[in-house]
Amino acid sequence: MIIGLISDTHGLIRAEVINNLQGCDLILHAGDVGKNDIIERIKKIAPVDFVYGNIDKNNDPAYIDKIIKLNETNLYLIHNINDIKVDLIDMNINIVVYGHSHKSKIYKDGILYINPGSVGPKRFKLEPFMAKLYIMDNYGKNIYNLNTELKVNIEENIYEFERYKVEFIKIDA
Repeated sequence: MIIGLISDTHGLIRAEVINNLQGCDLILHAGDVGKNDIIERIKKIAPVDFVYGNIDKNNDPAYIDKIIKLNETNLYLIHNINDIKVDLIDMNINIVVYGHSHKSKIYKDGILYINPGSVGPKRFKLEPFMAKLYIMDNYGKNIYNLNTELKVNIEENIYEFERYKVEFIKIDA
């Protein structure tokens, strides 16, 4: 399964982002959408789950955070990682996808944390980035690193952990 990860569009969705989302089975938007027509546009590519961020006017609690269950993987989607109010371990969360800082980041602490970066207007001297999350089927061939350490290929912006591979993609601004 391939999941497109984007955040902080702030009302802008570039053609390059749309192109990179092609072929994804699911798209997750980690907030600061800016305009709801962005969600409608990416829904034409694949199913979408999203949360709102601090710039979004909708205060509906249903869109503050979300748990997405994909077979044996539980993802937690939130805009600001500092706003997590649930016990991720009790909820059996494997991966947290978040945004807000506009800076791509990945780390693990028993749980894999991924910030895809911002694909919206360039801010804070940070380059726009998005990510793709590849989830290996438990029943398929073991094609990813099954160690508990995060395996890094800096040259290709690829990170592997257990059944997961994350590819960060720089977007031309």
